[in-house]
Amino acid sequence: MKVVECVGLSKNYSSVRAIDSLNIQLEGGRIIGLLGPNGCGKTTFMKLLTGLLSPTEGEIYICGYPRCQDTNSFISYLPERTYLNSRMTVGSMLGFFTDFYPDFDIAKAREMLRAVGVEESRRISTLSKGNREKVQLVLVMSRRAKLYLLDEPIAGVDPAARENILRTIVGNYNENAATIITTHLIADVEQVIDEFVFMAQGGRILRRGMADDVREETGQTIDQLFREVFRYA
Repeated sequence: MKVVECVGLSKNYSSVRAIDSLNIQLEGGRIIGLLGPNGCGKTTFMKLLTGLLSPTEGEIYICGYPRCQDTNSFISYLPERTYLNSRMTVGSMLGFFTDFYPDFDIAKAREMLRAVGVEESRRISTLSKGNREKVQLVLVMSRRAKLYLLDEPIAGVDPAARENILRTIVGNYNENAATIITTHLIADVEQVIDEFVFMAQGGRILRRGMADDVREETGQTIDQLFREVFRYA
């Protein structure tokens, strides 16, 4: 199933072209790594999909529908910056998501919290950065969405927390949905992605493909291929 389609998508910030005439289709049933250096347009692309930004030009389709307020119900979004209310407890955040999102599965969320070792009684302000990241991810992945957008989910956390976060993504992955992960930490996410998209400055797609095909055909890791492609970008 085609979950995302962008046709001639562009976004300008004053005189800066952050996304330039992007044409891309992304299928469901895959974890897709949107990989590129900082400032290449990854976060802008995510915000365009969610409607937080409006395109300068072009069209966006989500699950076959033109992007609009109604298509937001298909999307579960993890922004780059924290959105948790530090005065609330983890349990009260579960209640907030239950009230706000009809597709939120609180039983699944509680199971995931136990798996990552975070108690519902803990106040957000007392959690480490890694545990706050885990709670945010649990909240996002506990929705029955068709498109999961995870913007830099492992940035700024220690290697042990990164592994735990990635296991949470894979262990709770909806096989009919598309999951897009943006990051510049290629080696860390390589183990979980099915498909890769290399994005360069201006939102240009330099290369894309299936991760297993690259490993089998070239003997390279995705990280090695990334370094090779961007050496001449």
